[in-house]
Amino acid sequence: MGYGKTIELFWVDGTADGIITAELSNWNGKGIKLPRTSVAQCRRSDICQPGVYFLLCQEDDGTDWVYVGEAENIKDRLNRHIGDYQSGKESYYWNTAIIFVGRDLNKALIRYLENRLFDIAKECGRCKLLTKNTYKNTVLKESQIAGMEEFIDNIKVLVKAMGYRILESVPVETDSTEFFYCKSADADGKGFISAGGFTVVKGSKVSDHLTDSFEVRAKQYFDLRKKLEADGVIAGGVFVRNHEFSAPSAASAVLLGRSSNGRVDWKTQSGKKLGEM
Repeated sequence: MGYGKTIELFWVDGTADGIITAELSNWNGKGIKLPRTSVAQCRRSDICQPGVYFLLCQEDDGTDWVYVGEAENIKDRLNRHIGDYQSGKESYYWNTAIIFVGRDLNKALIRYLENRLFDIAKECGRCKLLTKNTYKNTVLKESQIAGMEEFIDNIKVLVKAMGYRILESVPVETDSTEFFYCKSADADGKGFISAGGFTVVKGSKVSDHLTDSFEVRAKQYFDLRKKLEADGVIAGGVFVRNHEFSAPSAASAVLLGRSSNGRVDWKTQSGKKLGEM
């Protein structure tokens, strides 16, 4: 059984687009959302502490990217990122930094956190990762590892509370999951309703035929299908891992290769339409 949590989100500038702090009751850590445009003039002492950070980027095609990093002085490191972009050493442009600092963090601990957060983000597969290398050989005492794992659990809570799904695992089916099916002559999909929309299960087969009108009438889903193929979520005409869509119609359109109404095209094993449930 999980326990309730008290989370305090504070809009420092009085707006959701500005600096936001995020804190949990009975925890000495803190999360800070810092827009790129606020870094230079920000005078907060907490962003000059040791910690870990995420740099959030989005390509023109909607692809989300994230850089996971650590630094003994977060503000100095962010300024170096900005300088490296201006000089051409870095090619990606980030808009938002999500920072996590804590009272007792040191170099060894933030190296451990960076490596673990990188691995978690990679496993979740919500974003493409820009980080090339992390320090994997940090030696910590057993008690320190336990403390940092709890720190990571709290980071997960606050990242989600701030509206980001970087560290949120794709939903998986359980023994009580009610499945829906979407089929055509050459497509065979299986999925279930999930908190973020609708999840298609690993092994679902997509149609190898895209209708002529698909790109015109449902361009966003046509582009999504191409993106999932490029990202390796769909390979050889099959979903190689579970993938959560924002809506049932997005899932069925990608599967069928045409415009689709998910409320009609997803059905239970007995043939009842999702829209009737």
